[in-house]
Amino acid sequence: MQKTRIAVCALVLFAMAMIGCVAAADTPDHVITVSGSGTVMGTPDRVTISFSVQTENSDVKLAQSSNSLAMNNVVDALAAAGVPRDQMKTTDYSITPVYQDDKGVFSSKVKTYQVTNTLRVTLKDTNQTGQIIDTAVNAGANQVDSIQFMLSDAQAQVLRNQALSKAVTNARADADTVASALNVTITGTNTADIAQSYTPVAYSQYNQAMDAAGAKMAAATPIQSGSITVTAQVTVTYNIR
Repeated sequence: MQKTRIAVCALVLFAMAMIGCVAAADTPDHVITVSGSGTVMGTPDRVTISFSVQTENSDVKLAQSSNSLAMNNVVDALAAAGVPRDQMKTTDYSITPVYQDDKGVFSSKVKTYQVTNTLRVTLKDTNQTGQIIDTAVNAGANQVDSIQFMLSDAQAQVLRNQALSKAVTNARADADTVASALNVTITGTNTADIAQSYTPVAYSQYNQAMDAAGAKMAAATPIQSGSITVTAQVTVTYNIR
């Protein structure tokens, strides 16, 4: 019985040693880990514009009705200019009391009610940006709150692939330099982690307010989209010997 127990323990120890050897063979002890980045510039092919109609009246119902009339005019004018209605979306609607003095909500008297209705429009042709702004203002929008130039999913993917390719090339160049300095040889790739990002071009609080007559006499609004930078990062671990 004692000999049997010794034999079993010996087999268990041998099996554990073999498992350790296999794990060591599968996981190289010597690696180089480097990071690389790649950047490309792209032209935006989407734009979102936020318009607001703001009205004010001592009678809240009149403030609401005049706001509704003006916003309906804006939506109809944009549709007539070729903007599909499913690319127009209401993003905010508020009714705010304006008090007679500086006591704010502690005042007992309301002077007027301010009604604000905000519409977000998405365009697939960025060259129409200035024209669409003028159309909305001429129709009754009295605030242009923001303009944001972006990439479509397809365009973002193309630029992402280009940036990743540059990042990998830069990472390998760094790894080759380090390996040469250490007098070692790269034998393969162990792991690779990637990340990418881009920041839309945004014009926040782009305000334009005027009466209808002034809007119609104004020159066409020039809007330049600029370029969008897409950046990718990779962290690669290479096996060496």
